[in-house]
Amino acid sequence: MKNINTIIKTAKETILTESNAIANLANLIDVNFEEAVKFILNSNGRVIVTGIGKSANIATKIVATLNSTGTPAIFMHAADAIHGDLGNVQKDDVVICLSKSGNTPEIKVLVPFIKNYGNKIVAITSNVDSYLGKHADFTLNAFVEKEACPNNLAPTTSTTAQLVLGDALAICLLNLRGFTSRDFAKYHPGGALGKRLYLRVSDLIKKNEIPKVEETDSIAKVIVEISEKRLGVTAVLNNNNLTGIITDGDIRRMLSKTTEISKFTAKDIMGKTPKTILENAMAIDALHIMEDNSISQMLVLDKKDNYIGIVHLHDLIKEGIF
Repeated sequence: MKNINTIIKTAKETILTESNAIANLANLIDVNFEEAVKFILNSNGRVIVTGIGKSANIATKIVATLNSTGTPAIFMHAADAIHGDLGNVQKDDVVICLSKSGNTPEIKVLVPFIKNYGNKIVAITSNVDSYLGKHADFTLNAFVEKEACPNNLAPTTSTTAQLVLGDALAICLLNLRGFTSRDFAKYHPGGALGKRLYLRVSDLIKKNEIPKVEETDSIAKVIVEISEKRLGVTAVLNNNNLTGIITDGDIRRMLSKTTEISKFTAKDIMGKTPKTILENAMAIDALHIMEDNSISQMLVLDKKDNYIGIVHLHDLIKEGIF
């Protein structure tokens, strides 16, 4: 067994080997890349991404990235393609083929069939002089000097290079399509990421109580309202017009100074400049305001500035936004 002290050294060498290879890819981007992007952009079909072995694994990730950024794509395993799955390729589809060597038997069998169907091929290969490199319509150079594997065998640096070129394609297409955060939200409706992009304050407050008292109400009534509505806060109104806010913290601070609460009304202890947010604001904006002001609740207003409820930090936590 080798010295365990070499672990950190090996890890650093692996990262540096791959990062240097990735940095060099920028020098290999040429007109082939530009023409491939433009052809995919103007294509009426989908993008079919194929490969074999570790390249197939990378292909599935490239497909996921393309789909999530506005370019319809499907994965087709190169070995399965020549045993029936070639039917996935339709008339206007563009095929991206991944192969480090560009000379694997499956690729050499697959390429002629794709060409015979009239589909264009984008090659991502470390060997531009390979069979794939020479027969593709657009060849993207994914050259790496060596794998991170000490035996220079296990696909490591080469698959990372393929992945990065796939990302570069996807982002170029995203920019050219004018793909916005709203578009992104359409393809990512689930999970915290999607919710950050589409969830609004009005969606969060639907099930919440609406605590409120009048300026002239007693402190006892204020305490009851805050306790019953269980949001740690109540709005203070004057003839339905919002004038202030009282939190459970305000109650505690008052009681630390006096217990003669009968002498006071809501107006006496309320905060007169409550933080508010409109109901159609994004939930993520509510979170930012709470963070910036170190608060856990905000009063919500409709478009006419009428008080309609409370958004609480717990609502954001429950939705996975915080």
